Amino acid sequence: MEDLDAGKIRVAEKINNEWVTHQYIKKAIMLSFRIHGMEALSGPYSSWYDKAHLLKGKTAGWNKEDFEKAGFRMVPNSPVRKGSYIAKNVVLMPCFINTGAYIDSGTMMDTFSRAGSCCQIGKNCHISAGSGVGGVLEPAQALPTIIEDNVFLGAMSEVVEGVIVGEGSVISMGMYIGQSTKIVDRKSGEITYGKIPPYSVIVPGSLPDKNNPSAPSLSCAVIIKKVDEKTRSKTSINDLLRD
Repeated sequence: MEDLDAGKIRVAEKINNEWVTHQYIKKAIMLSFRIHGMEALSGPYSSWYDKAHLLKGKTAGWNKEDFEKAGFRMVPNSPVRKGSYIAKNVVLMPCFINTGAYIDSGTMMDTFSRAGSCCQIGKNCHISAGSGVGGVLEPAQALPTIIEDNVFLGAMSEVVEGVIVGEGSVISMGMYIGQSTKIVDRKSGEITYGKIPPYSVIVPGSLPDKNNPSAPSLSCAVIIKKVDEKTRSKTSINDLLRD
């Protein structure tokens, strides 16, 4: 757990351009829930009851020097559980970071966003207000949900079930993408699952039933174009907020 906390190990990493999950690390996290007992923690306004090794959180007892060394900014009411890694220049607005998560440098977790257990979020991403990146511990998933570098995840969106969002992609607000979500390339008509190609702009859409056109259409994710300069100007991060 300490090595996860320090970023020395991570649940998944890109090796030879492919994402590889270290199952032994994920299993160790799950086993830690079994071997550790419960503990109570009391504060001035409430009390909590959780597994002893996670209860106090990543930054319990930290002072100014500890935060300066870690190099990230953390707004009050941002629970960050033990065993999660937060890189330098990350900004944590009031959000929730679960154990095993890896948040790389320059990323902003906006207000009420969530990073699920063991998810991997790359460099210079913006995870917008109310959006979530799913975990893998429950329900158990083989591959963590992965957000690659320079991704913009729109407000109130959810990416779950081990979906991979390719580098530089922009996900519209209100999107819900899981392994069963059809990802439709509007230009080619190709339908894929589980992976957003790099530099894609994704918006909500719907597909009719080919065998029964009168049946209700089902929701899908539509790749409407590749990221261009106009898109970048609307979704670029603000370096002033990360100094």
